[in-house]
Parts: sequence; C-alpha cells; structure tokens
Amino acid sequence: MDPAAGIPETLARLPAFLSNRFPLPHLIGVCRAGRVEYTGGDSLLEIVRGIARGLQTLGVAPGARVAILSESRPEWLFADLAILASGAVTVPIYPTLSDVQVGALLSDSGASVVIASNADQLAKVRRAAPQSPALTAAVLMQGEVEAGGPIPEHTLGDIVDRGRQARAAGRASDREFEGRANAVKPDDLATIIYTSGSSGEPKGVMLTHANIIANLRDVQQILVLSEADVALSFLPLCHAFERTVAYVYLTHGVSLVFAESMDSLAADLLLVRPTVMTGVPRVYEKMLDRILETGRAETGIRRKIFDLAMAVARERGRTVPDGRPMALWARLALPLVRRIVFATILARIGGRLRFTVSGSAPLREEVGRMFFGIGLPIVEGYGLTETAPVLTVNRPEVVRFGTVGRPLPSVQLRIGDDGEILARGPNIMAGYFRRPDQTAEVITDGWFHTGDVGTLDAEGNLRITDRKKELLVTSGGKKVAPQPLEAALRGQSVIADAVVVGDGQRFPAVLILPRWNALAAAVGQPPPVDVMARRRLAARGDVRAVVQAAIDRVNAPLAHFEQLKAFVILVDDFSVMGGELTPTLKIKRRVVAARYAAEIAALYA
Repeated sequence: MDPAAGIPETLARLPAFLSNRFPLPHLIGVCRAGRVEYTGGDSLLEIVRGIARGLQTLGVAPGARVAILSESRPEWLFADLAILASGAVTVPIYPTLSDVQVGALLSDSGASVVIASNADQLAKVRRAAPQSPALTAAVLMQGEVEAGGPIPEHTLGDIVDRGRQARAAGRASDREFEGRANAVKPDDLATIIYTSGSSGEPKGVMLTHANIIANLRDVQQILVLSEADVALSFLPLCHAFERTVAYVYLTHGVSLVFAESMDSLAADLLLVRPTVMTGVPRVYEKMLDRILETGRAETGIRRKIFDLAMAVARERGRTVPDGRPMALWARLALPLVRRIVFATILARIGGRLRFTVSGSAPLREEVGRMFFGIGLPIVEGYGLTETAPVLTVNRPEVVRFGTVGRPLPSVQLRIGDDGEILARGPNIMAGYFRRPDQTAEVITDGWFHTGDVGTLDAEGNLRITDRKKELLVTSGGKKVAPQPLEAALRGQSVIADAVVVGDGQRFPAVLILPRWNALAAAVGQPPPVDVMARRRLAARGDVRAVVQAAIDRVNAPLAHFEQLKAFVILVDDFSVMGGELTPTLKIKRRVVAARYAAEIAALYA
C-alpha cells in the first residue's frame, strides 16, 4: 500500500488518522533514568482531545497563536497536535533561548498562551510576560505552578481536567472537536517557526497545513519505513526538520523515542537500539572522531587490524556508492574487518541502524563515505525552514556523496544567473510573519530564493557550494567561499572546527578550534585538562607548526587569493549556551566575529 495513502489534507486531522491506524503505546516514548517509558493509557486522539478542550477553556480559538517552550518530549507532540486540531497556530520556541529572546518571540508572534516544559522555562515566561501584551496564560507540562505570577498559570493536568469538566457540563463534545478539526482548511496557517538567527535577526516563517502536508507526502514516497522500525530523536522539535521527521515516523507507525538529552545520546543509542535516526553533521563528525580516537589508542596487532579496517572503509566508501568495484585487497579483507571491527563499531550505536538522515547543514563528503564503508549509510538532504523544510534528499538506494540528492517529487529547482538556488512548489512558505517587504525580497514570481549557491549535475542531484550572503569579498575584490574551506579544515585530524574570516580585508584568515587530544599527541604532550593547559599548549611553537601544516594541506590546491594566510587558535569551544551555535549546531558567524573581534583585528595588524 502507498504509505502516503489516506494522509489527511491538514495536520488538524492527523490525530484521528493515526489513532485509527496505530496503537499509541507503541508509537511514542522517552528515555528516562536508563529505561524507555512509552506513553500508555488513552489513544493519541483522546490525549489530543483532552488538551485541545482545555486550551479552548483558556480562550484558544481558531487562528490564535500558542507557543511551545520545551525540549523535545512526548508532551511537545501532544500539545502541537492539540493546537493544530483546534485550528490554532503553533509557535515553537527553543528552550535554550534567554528570557529576553523568549519575550521578543512571544511579543512578535502575538501568542496568547505559552506551554512550558518545566520550572526553568516557566520562569523565563514570567520574566518575559511584561514584554508580551497578548499573553493571557501559561501552561506547565511538568511540576507545580505558583500563584501571584504576572499571568494565570496552569499545569497540563489542570488543562486536561478543565477540558473534561467542560465536556461533562455539555460545553464541549467529541462532535465539536471533530468539527473544529474538519473546519481547518489546507491553506490555513499551521505554524510560525522563527529562523535560528545564524544569518541575522530571527524571522517568523509562516507555514500552512498544505505546506507541511505536501512535504510529508513527498518524503513518504522516498524513505522506506514500517511499523517494525524504531527511531531515536534527539534534535529539537522546535526545528522544522525534526518536526516533519516526527510526523513521517508517526504516519508510518514507527516507534518514536526521545533521547533524555544530548549528553545521554551514547547511552540512549544502546538503550533504544534504533533502526533509523536523524542528525546534523556535527553529530556524525563527533561520532567518527570518537571511533578514530578509540581505534588509534590501541596498540600492537589490534591497532594494525583497526588501521586495516579504516583503510577498507575508505576504499569501500570511495568506490561502491559510485558503482565501482573495490580494490582486490579490500574485497579480501572486508569479511575479516566487518566481523572484528565494523560489527563492534555498529554495536556501540545500537547495532540495528539501517540508515540515518543528515540535514540542517552540509555533511563533509569524506564523513559520509567513511560511514558508508563501515556499514551505516547516511542519507543527506537539504532544505530550509521556509520550504517546510525539505527540498532535496538522497535516496537510500542511490546515495550520491557530495550532493544533497534530487528534488522531492513536487519540488522544482533551478539555478539563478548568479548561482543562487531557486525553488518552487507547494511546500514554499506563505511568507514572513508581519514582514511583507522581506517576503517580497525572497519570493519572486513564485520562486523562493534560498540564499544558497549550488549546481545541478546531469542526474539532477544538487550540490551546495556556499551561502550567497556568506561569500567573503577581500579588499582586492576577490570572492572567497568560506564553507568549503571550513569543511576541508575539519577534515584535518587536528582541527575540530574553523571559521574563515576576511571580508573587506587583504586576505582570508581563520579561527581554529583544535581537536585537543590529537594536537597534544602530535607534539608528544598529554591532553590538556583545562583552559589554562589549552592556552599553554596553543602558545607552543611546535603546536602552531602542526596547525600550520594542516592549513597548508588545505591551501595547496587553492588559488592564491583563496589561501588562508593567518590563523589564531581558540581555547573555548563553541556552544549553544555560549551563543556561538544555533540550537541546530550551526555557527552564528556574526556572534563569533563580534566575540573574537580583537583576535581577528590582530590577524590583520
């Protein structure tokens, strides 16, 4: 049967669709204290009805905006579906934002109700309430509320009870709930998702039910999933990518389990043993770094076998995806290293993964090929919040590394005269909330201007080369694309991350975050245990020589004007809490440039 068959025209009708096809206890769970807790009891439809009725007692009407300020968890999805089934609009807010940022988004969206996950998030709402004049109530998923706050507060349990009481008193009924859900039209607004701010001030992206359903149906035709699959989710549901993926999982009957936290990911992989998973490039890069570090710590025959296994993985990833045979030595060694090394590596991430999906940022080609060689295909896709979100994806059966695959069935792509990628289709946003001028800047004649630069190959696969607005222009007028340089630098064994700078300067330079253990080993020193030890290591001449050698290898094939002429070693890691990374782990260039302005100025002094 076509997996997309019967999917309703709106997300408002999704709870009834899912409850008719799949039992809830096998669908949604969460990792807590070393075990998986699945949601039991009522059907998904009953849970969503209960929350929706309760929200209606707070005055949530069709078209009202309701914010969710929470990390990913089952209640996030339940609240989202209840909002949508009420004809209201979901406004996701990242829980990593400050109270000032939360207040700005609540105010801009005009949210009347906010649903917060815990006491810390509710405290942000209390501090933000004076900035948010439309806000009339707060709902707490977990914990107890206090009286005397700036707005009325309720627990999620209280909300469900209010809904039950309204039903018992005849003020609400199943028929009324169904009537509201059925009254939602495909072109009605479903959600306002604020962009992460990696390229400027966050903007509210308006997505309709039709936008998201079109994307959902397209993805359904490409990814082969079934009720036998189990997915581990650790990316934020606030992000359009993971939220759409969650809808895809549910409509296939895939059991969806939320990780306890990013810090518990390694343990949760062993606990859940997923068959499918989504991630961002940094997750896979760090995963590969751990694999290589662990193997290189071996000695004797075990180290020789590991080195052979990695050589086989590289050869397999280099040839097989492109339809070419492996070298004879690799074919002969494969059964041995698959049994001794690859099986051990895959067991450490659960042992059952059929494939994973990477999105949100470009995946380094060598990382994808290496995992393919080990036995874990990574399916890379591409899209933006404004495109609901997927535009292209590699098919699991035909992965073209270095590209982000072909367009979805209902999506059209073309490359503009300046190299910019333009997209058209039913998944393109309705516009930026209350920003018609900025909407007009990015949508012309029905084509959405992505801001990314790329090319299409003969098979129709898209290759991303850079962000249009992130191209650096030197004082000599030469244009330098930073992302390919940064990707090449991250491919060096001693470099964990890099940010290329030089806009308006004589030459490009780079801020380097090292892989400290590898860098220390390269000069025969123990790994640094704190920031002071990092500073001492970074100041050594032999350390700078090792980093310079890595940069020289990246510079070798480049034109003279592209070559990185200077560098500085940073000792503090980038982080979401520190503000250098978005919640989806993309670098905020403006923040980094401002934070390290003195260091950058010194490079050009």
